[in-house]
Amino acid sequence: MPNPPPPADPPDQAHPGERLGLPADGPGSLASWRSRVTALVLDWGACMAAAVAFFGSGVLTGSGWRSWMILSLFFVQSTVLCALAGGSLGQLICRITVYRLDGQRMGLPRSVLRAALVSLALPALVVGVDRRGLQDLAAGTVVVARR
Repeated sequence: MPNPPPPADPPDQAHPGERLGLPADGPGSLASWRSRVTALVLDWGACMAAAVAFFGSGVLTGSGWRSWMILSLFFVQSTVLCALAGGSLGQLICRITVYRLDGQRMGLPRSVLRAALVSLALPALVVGVDRRGLQDLAAGTVVVARR
């Protein structure tokens, strides 16, 4: 009976993102949780401020269409900036970017899909081994560090 092959690299020796061909650290490595959460807080804060400036303080406490304005601005801001600049306002400030695994530009359709799934919140909370949420799996993307 032949011996079984040796196991692959133990999980404690592999770094997150290695399966995707990403470096362990530096530019192009997976973005840290800290920078990702900070970027999300910055995005949400900027969208809250813009919504209050454009539609009044009713967006914070009101009902009806006003209650959707912060989320709507978040969706539009994330979609447009991700398609044009590779990341939302908060991601750009935190020096992280959304990168397509095939190396192509994001494009509008993938940006819309990704922003819609992040806006739903639950897909962004389901995260795999390589720090990729359902939005990244669906769009074929990964969030990496720029620095």
